[in-house]
Amino acid sequence: MNDSIIVIFGATGDLAKRKLLPSLYRLFFKKKLNNVVIVGTAFDDVSAFEMLREAKKNIKDVDNEMWNDFSAYVYYQKLDFEKSNDFIDLEKNVALLEKKHDLSGRRLVYFSAPPNYFCTLTKLCAKSKLVQKKEFHSIVYEKPFGNDFVSAREINTCIKNYFNESQIYRIDHYLTKEIVSNIAMVRFSNIIFEPLWNNRFIDNIQIVLNENACIEGRGNYYDNYGAMRDVVQNHMLELLALIAMETPEKLTGEFIRENRAEVLRYVRVADGLLGQYQGYAQEKGVKKKSKTETLAALQLYVENERWSGVPFYLRTGKCLDAKKTAISITFKNVECLMAKGCPMDPNILTIGIDPQSLFSLHLNAKKAGVSDELTTMNMEYCHSCDLSALTPGSYETIFEELFRQEKSISVRFDEIESSWNIVDAAYAKNFPLYIYKKGTNGPDECQNFAKKHKIRWVL
Repeated sequence: MNDSIIVIFGATGDLAKRKLLPSLYRLFFKKKLNNVVIVGTAFDDVSAFEMLREAKKNIKDVDNEMWNDFSAYVYYQKLDFEKSNDFIDLEKNVALLEKKHDLSGRRLVYFSAPPNYFCTLTKLCAKSKLVQKKEFHSIVYEKPFGNDFVSAREINTCIKNYFNESQIYRIDHYLTKEIVSNIAMVRFSNIIFEPLWNNRFIDNIQIVLNENACIEGRGNYYDNYGAMRDVVQNHMLELLALIAMETPEKLTGEFIRENRAEVLRYVRVADGLLGQYQGYAQEKGVKKKSKTETLAALQLYVENERWSGVPFYLRTGKCLDAKKTAISITFKNVECLMAKGCPMDPNILTIGIDPQSLFSLHLNAKKAGVSDELTTMNMEYCHSCDLSALTPGSYETIFEELFRQEKSISVRFDEIESSWNIVDAAYAKNFPLYIYKKGTNGPDECQNFAKKHKIRWVL
């Protein structure tokens, strides 16, 4: 990663100070940034020092000498997202910095901003020539990409008026988590899984993204989105697409994106329920009597030849008793030939993503000391236990892949379009909204939902 300039819009915001700037520092510390200049922009009247001071609070074990060296390549410019003259001034300063640091002209522009600014920012970046239709000029859009199908399409139509698809990156950081990128490797490189990855052998698949945190002061944002728009539309449906996709020609770039997009075209919403934690409507920034969901449970089907008849269950919620993100693949039972121990537990492959990254395979075996009884055992590999020190953060990976122009980290627009279609269809079903207590597993109706569909939630 070298010889380029990174411009971050919204550089004083939460994402930039918690993730983007700390990740760039860590890459600099690891000597993976060589002559890379960073320019932060935002509405705030602050200095580069003040911007970095806030970011530094989110970095463990800062090497002060390295931090000072890193800071020498970081600049800040106050900018109004809707004033064309500010963009002209920004482009002039970027050009001067390229000359000062002897850069080649490679530019990476990162929009860490709400989606309602995407079209305006895109237009002004193009008109000021900050970003041009050049091979090494890239533009990055952080999720969420719109708030429904119509708004997403409007944003994308706007972007395509100014830039080529090869320059555009629509980021979902979940796709860069080490364990998530390992999912396809495990499936496609192991003969014990790949032939069984279909409706003949799999009973159901669960994707769970539970959070013990509440909305953490983000009421103004969250109340306009809710659980389905905030994480189902992007993180969870991208995980579903990765799990359910057909075998790509290669496990890279456009091959993976094409197969993910193909899966989402066949998803149908069958059942679901919504929840809201007690006290949500009293949170700062939330509308009184708000009906925004903080929990969602969905039953989906992928109606293609491979997955016909296999239910996919998605569950997510805030203010629950524990933080857990995992995928659980339950296989069908074999005929039980034992006199005791029947019915058997099914074989289950669990892929833990957060808080621990792991693969766990639930098997049946003979009970020790007894000739005709079964017991269960787990074969587990804890990825985060062995490799956490070597595992880069998601946004470190994002920047590395952006510099490599690796497209698999970017969500193609037809993926976004299909996922919004799914979420819009779920809202159209008007699923009931239930209230649940903070710090619990959600409303009782969640367990009733599980009993109805004869599953056990991954908790």
